[in-house]
Amino acid sequence: MTAFDEATTMRKVYGRLMPMLFAMMFINYLDRINIGFAALDMNKQLGFSPAVFGFAGSIFFVGYMLLEVPSNLILHRVGARIWIARILLTWGAVAAATAFVFNDTSFYALRFLLGVMEAGFLPGIAVYLTKWFPVRYRARAVGGYIVAGSFSAVLGGPISTMLMTYANGILGLAGWQWMFILEGLPAMLLGLLTLRILTERPADASWLTSDEMHWLESTLAAEREAVGGNRHVPLLRVASDIRVWSLACLFGCALVGIYGLFLWLPQIVKSLGQLNNIQVGFLSAAPPLLGVFGTFLISRSSDRTGDRKNRLAFVYGMSALAIAGSAYAPSPVIAYLLLCATGLFIYSGNPLFWSLASSFRTGAAGAATIALINTIAQFGGLVGPWSIGLVRNATGNFKLALLTIAAFLVIATIIALVMRVTPAEDETAGLATGDAAPGA
Repeated sequence: MTAFDEATTMRKVYGRLMPMLFAMMFINYLDRINIGFAALDMNKQLGFSPAVFGFAGSIFFVGYMLLEVPSNLILHRVGARIWIARILLTWGAVAAATAFVFNDTSFYALRFLLGVMEAGFLPGIAVYLTKWFPVRYRARAVGGYIVAGSFSAVLGGPISTMLMTYANGILGLAGWQWMFILEGLPAMLLGLLTLRILTERPADASWLTSDEMHWLESTLAAEREAVGGNRHVPLLRVASDIRVWSLACLFGCALVGIYGLFLWLPQIVKSLGQLNNIQVGFLSAAPPLLGVFGTFLISRSSDRTGDRKNRLAFVYGMSALAIAGSAYAPSPVIAYLLLCATGLFIYSGNPLFWSLASSFRTGAAGAATIALINTIAQFGGLVGPWSIGLVRNATGNFKLALLTIAAFLVIATIIALVMRVTPAEDETAGLATGDAAPGA
């Protein structure tokens, strides 16, 4: 097959899969971060303190972590199409039900349940992409749907705050209640569309020619064989892999910033001046919008050079500098501009992380590896939102909270610089000779 045919094939695959995956990720992030906008009115109406709101933001990750690995292993057994559809349907229902929380306990329960229902989605999509995109195309593919999170944050602010403003009072429901309902329904619709549109693997794709199908299957099979193929790798070996722990700790530290900052961003922005909800929504859109450009630039640069770890160190290092600077900014305008710079860099590391996580192993071991990395990393989701709430309660401002985020991003930068991303010599030797221990 010629290079031209190869490029044409990959454009066809990208064009078929990416719109659907982009839509999923858009709604996924919207249903995660919209409590930040709901809090502008909900916290006052229901009497939620910063600590209550922060804990609710964090408890989502408890449910997420508990079911992450089991969910991804089930996905490997039953197929991505069916399991991803299940995830979408159930998380959409819980997201919509959040409209009817009435006290802190009900808020905690639904946020925990949302994490349970969503568990396995992100690593599941990463596993799904390994069935379609060879390594040299994968960072751009990951970036193509991960960037939807940035677009969701860009458009989520204006959409959420306008729903809160203009739907307020309809049928006796508050604007924030309508926001949860109307932003939860699309996930359920996407779950139904997934069953109809997504194709499990190239061999099932009637929309590829036989030559395209053969080239893609053989290319992916050769790459799987290079990292162990379908050999069984014990879960203990996966859990003892230093690469897994390094990457998980790195991304966990980054998630302190990603979730800590962007769940609280609407309230941080509102603290900078006398702003109404719609103004907060639009101003909150700029940091993730810059993150969209950063994601495209960094993922393309990484694909050209094959370097992931050094670019991870760069984006998280710059994020740390920007967010620390915002804490000491001499004016609200400069503080806001530095928050925008933080958004430019902090989102750019996401496709690099998922590309690295999906490159360690394939098959069932690959599913377990990705899920384990993401599960460990979710400590950042636990620490970020809750710690900001506690610090906000104690100090009355966000300065120390922003410095805490910066410290975690510095740790992420250091880990990225020193971590190993290639297999250990003994594992490489075992793969070369075809040896593998029995197990799951």
